[in-house]
Amino acid sequence: MSFLITPLKICLLVIMILTGSGNQLQAQDSSKATAILNHQALYVVDLKKAADFYKNIIGLPQIEEPFKIGKHVWLKTGPHTSLHLILGSEGKKDYYKNHHICFSVPSLGAFIEKLRKNKIDWEDVAGKKGAVTTRPDGIKQLWLQDPDGYWLEINNDQQGFAP
Repeated sequence: MSFLITPLKICLLVIMILTGSGNQLQAQDSSKATAILNHQALYVVDLKKAADFYKNIIGLPQIEEPFKIGKHVWLKTGPHTSLHLILGSEGKKDYYKNHHICFSVPSLGAFIEKLRKNKIDWEDVAGKKGAVTTRPDGIKQLWLQDPDGYWLEINNDQQGFAP
């Protein structure tokens, strides 16, 4: 097999160089995300009840929301993420546990005490009431539902908490 340089091959090589095509010519920075999570929204029956739960039980601070029409509460969930509660659901629904939001807390024991004090039930991943699951990586987790039936995982993963 002979290697011939043709005008077509030269033209293709020039196009690849000019456009940055080809992995060997320009490596992509795989550490830069092409999309990041901005917010999650939950459609709720009782906005005050849902907001109180997320603020007082989960511990999320309320942040400014732009609509100012009494149908939204925004809560800070991370440095650049938020949870939007939106009034309008016609009723509590059944949801799958695998479709959930997960929050990490500094102390799972303290969180459980808060649940007990407020008479809020929780369970492990298998559904055993009042139990906690330990994942294969050692993280402990429990599961509960918010006032609208959305599932929440609460765990003690310490990533993101200052030492």
